[in-house]
Amino acid sequence: MNLRTWIFCGAWGLVAQQLTACSSPAPARPAAVHWDADSTSVRVPAGPQYARGAVWRFFWGQHYRGIWNTPVTAPVLRLASAERDSLLPLRAGGSYQSRTLRLRTTKGYQFVLRSIDKDMSAALPVGWKRNLLRGLMKDQTSATLPYGAYVAARLAAAAGVYHANPRLVYLPDDPFLGQFRASYANALYLLEERPEGDQRHAHSFGFSPAIYNSRHLLTVLRKRPNASVDPHAFLRARLLDMWLGDWSRREDQWRWASFPGPGGTRFRPIPRDRDQAFFRFDDGVLTRVLSWFLTKFQSFHTTMRLSNVDALTITARNLDRTLLSPLSSADFRAEADSLQKRLSDAVIDEALKAGPAETRAVIAAELAPLLRARRAQLAAVAQRYFEILSTEAWVVGTDHAERFVLSGAGPGRLRVQLLAIRKNQADSLILERVYDPQTTKQLNLYGLAGDDEFRIAPDAAVGVRVGIYGGLGQNQITIHSLAGSKATAGPSPGFTLYTSNAAATESGGLATQPDAHPELTNNALGWVKHYRLDD
Repeated sequence: MNLRTWIFCGAWGLVAQQLTACSSPAPARPAAVHWDADSTSVRVPAGPQYARGAVWRFFWGQHYRGIWNTPVTAPVLRLASAERDSLLPLRAGGSYQSRTLRLRTTKGYQFVLRSIDKDMSAALPVGWKRNLLRGLMKDQTSATLPYGAYVAARLAAAAGVYHANPRLVYLPDDPFLGQFRASYANALYLLEERPEGDQRHAHSFGFSPAIYNSRHLLTVLRKRPNASVDPHAFLRARLLDMWLGDWSRREDQWRWASFPGPGGTRFRPIPRDRDQAFFRFDDGVLTRVLSWFLTKFQSFHTTMRLSNVDALTITARNLDRTLLSPLSSADFRAEADSLQKRLSDAVIDEALKAGPAETRAVIAAELAPLLRARRAQLAAVAQRYFEILSTEAWVVGTDHAERFVLSGAGPGRLRVQLLAIRKNQADSLILERVYDPQTTKQLNLYGLAGDDEFRIAPDAAVGVRVGIYGGLGQNQITIHSLAGSKATAGPSPGFTLYTSNAAATESGGLATQPDAHPELTNNALGWVKHYRLDD
């Protein structure tokens, strides 16, 4: 948001504080905890501080306040005897809103505790903006469904998407917490497996021998031509995100299950941290106004408006452009159709049985009709998202030598083939896709490091603007006739070569411009700066 928007939102906040002051409760006391007779479970609400009066709810939304204020039963987690072993606290953490605590068993398996209660004000930049809006943003934690991760995990399993298996626990004042005791004791958490390292024992992670974070994945993809992500699996996960209304899918919200094979290593996605699934923000007068400016805060409604798909998916835009680039419109449509069949009414009803018994009926009554209605819209949403990604499309090479071959593919269309150049072997096809000027306005080809070759056929004169970023290395650009001889005429003026430190050996008459950000396009290490990698 720009400065004017922040000032506008802050002004609304100050006005609303005055309007709602008389209906606001006193500062919340710690939730009352009721222990069972044998101290193995407790009954406690996740967020009684979010219970507000009618005036406050009119301005700032009903959200999920009733569910936050409902006492639920949770087993007590005793770290010294948990998981048929013990859980040793390793490291405190969290991103933006959640507090997390990493744990490890004596056998080396890792788990993580994620706080049920969160603080949305942590997403604001440090300074006067956070100070101004802190209280209001903390209250807006009630826009998240505290037990939504339960439902999301079951729906992911049905969809064929890898997932963690969260369990609700209560962490008491346990001496085993050590240095983390003061900060983490006496609260509700979700306990789940941490997707990292060797997971050959874990069905929900695909029995992967090694799981990596996004930084590792995105670096490996640009350094090794034989490393790839299963684009269909990633598309399925992204369509699931949209169906669940989960707008917070930035790069560090993913882990990657690896599967080595004779042709190289294949990676499949593991979405993590479902804090924002089923987000409900715009059901108050002022939150509705704020949603016009905070457009990524997409609320979970019956209708997935096609005009909102852009904002719903914006946090993972660069990741999507990179990993979904091999897929066509038909691939998007087929994956949406498959997902609709997998997510039957029976599957939805079964998933909504997850979570605390005290809140299941309310959650099911609210979510079931919305999930069914949104499921019917998946094909249209998938098509719209394909159009958004295709408007500016990327084809990204590696730090090794590749050949980019551009040719015509029928009236006005452009075919791009990306091949790995292998010494004393036939080229290996990495990617092939046809681009239509009706959906693609700009196509950027990134060679990165390595001695790359860009071959352009004369019939590649189409309506798509093409930017060629050679990166480092001794790159070659040639224009060939269909028979293979050098053409005397250049391609469409829509082709532009962007140069950095390494000049192409032959420009072929292309328009040439300096690369405005060569530090991002020269090699693999620079390329990963395109992504938000906070983990």
